[in-house]
Amino acid sequence: MDYLYHPYPSQRMTVFAKNGVVATSQPLAAQAGLDVLKKGGNAIDAAIAAAACLTVVEPTSNGIGGDAFALVWTDGKLYGLNASGYAPKSISIEALKELGYTEMPKYGFAPVTVPGAPAAWAALSKRFGRLPLVETLAPAIAYAENGYPVSPVLGKYWAAAFRTYKEALRGPEFAAWFATFAPGGRAPKIGEVWASPDHAATLRSIAETEAESFYRGELAEKIAAFSKQYGGFLAADDLAEYEPEWVEPISVSYRGYEVWEIPPNGQGLVALMALNIMNGFDVPSVPDVETHHRQIEAMKLAFADGKAYIADRRYMNCSPDELLSESFAAMRRAQIGAEALTPEPGTPPKGGTVYLAAADGEGNMVSFIQSNYMGFGSGLVVPGTGIALHNRGHNFAFDERHPNGLAPRKKPYHTIIPGFLTKGGAPVGPFGVMGGFMQPQGHLQVIMNTIDFDLNPQAALDAPRWQWMEGKTVLVEPHFPRHIAEALARKGHDIRFALDGGPFGRGQIIWRDPDTGVLAAGTEPRTDGAVAAW
Repeated sequence: MDYLYHPYPSQRMTVFAKNGVVATSQPLAAQAGLDVLKKGGNAIDAAIAAAACLTVVEPTSNGIGGDAFALVWTDGKLYGLNASGYAPKSISIEALKELGYTEMPKYGFAPVTVPGAPAAWAALSKRFGRLPLVETLAPAIAYAENGYPVSPVLGKYWAAAFRTYKEALRGPEFAAWFATFAPGGRAPKIGEVWASPDHAATLRSIAETEAESFYRGELAEKIAAFSKQYGGFLAADDLAEYEPEWVEPISVSYRGYEVWEIPPNGQGLVALMALNIMNGFDVPSVPDVETHHRQIEAMKLAFADGKAYIADRRYMNCSPDELLSESFAAMRRAQIGAEALTPEPGTPPKGGTVYLAAADGEGNMVSFIQSNYMGFGSGLVVPGTGIALHNRGHNFAFDERHPNGLAPRKKPYHTIIPGFLTKGGAPVGPFGVMGGFMQPQGHLQVIMNTIDFDLNPQAALDAPRWQWMEGKTVLVEPHFPRHIAEALARKGHDIRFALDGGPFGRGQIIWRDPDTGVLAAGTEPRTDGAVAAW
């Protein structure tokens, strides 16, 4: 039986609930979050439970050795958490050049930065959680220990990752990846049960020590020893001195709503810049050719600026406020004409990821995202732990003069971005679309689907998406309206149809009715998405 063969159209409905909702890309993780809610936890506990569970039940996209970001609405205020890690103290562009590198590699120890996900779980639990980590991580531990059947889209990407890693990974340092994720010399098949006792033991240690063991204990020692054994840069002091950062979220006003993102080093700023440009255009109630053209052009311009200026905030030569100013948006908006353009950065005025959303009946809401970056990440698994180390450092520029150039203890330009929507200072809810550089493009499209085109949460996610790739090349989904694609091509866009929806990100949405408190949720149709509610 082919679990990826769907010859007939299918349809999801928006899920409504009053007491709580957890929306994730994997049903078992969504249910894990809901179970924690039913045990007396709040939305923050539920988000932590789902996030930890996703490292087990969707390891193709995230892991214990990855990064995380969160936006948390509680007690009438929005809080931001940046749990992305910095580069090791001993690394530099010069050091990599001495090893023969001419650009940032994808695999091995060179692109490994300090993982922030375990620190995110602990920080969120300590500040806002109601249950201890030993309870919120219990479902993840159980699935790792006892195993679970691999879901369809997970199985598809696991097999693809195995094919890639089998060709790309050479050397004894990668042996633990194959032992952990390809037991028996292959990826587990759809419906086959996979377990990882080492992963379970690691999660148990993180839970019992509130992540101390990962940064300053037994797990940190194993990570540092593994790095040292194979000439890696990551050392014990890099882990011991790491702390996640509480940050002030940034926003733009868009047609009466406030759209919120995490500030740099994340690329949420790109989504906000694109929305700021679109703010100056009249948009019809149904998306037409001109609206699609302007969306694509706005996103191209925002990305050009993002790639030029976004970096670790300490190294940026302009501020988010400057990039989000109306004068800069107006200048960029004026560059959008009737034909597709090839974007270049403007001059501002001076002055592989999982996404989940959770909400409870008390008004707490969480927008949470974590990632190992390119699938399983660096290809490195710390032996005996199940910890797949991410390759987030691949996003550094291999140029000392660039704001995002690799440097010791510096955070890279980061692709993963949680989003949140408010109106008049009141919460509407969390939203997000994962998928590398698709993410700000997904944010722009989902927000416009919601606000401009009045689509419910599920329809906003179901709508066909486009993705700007580079230059004038735009990839569109198989079910993207052909008449619009042809009209865009006449405007100079190089339109290419994809075979499936895989490259277009995976999103979740939860909106809250301000009068009744009823929660309305949608989940991603392009993956094994699920909404658990009560």
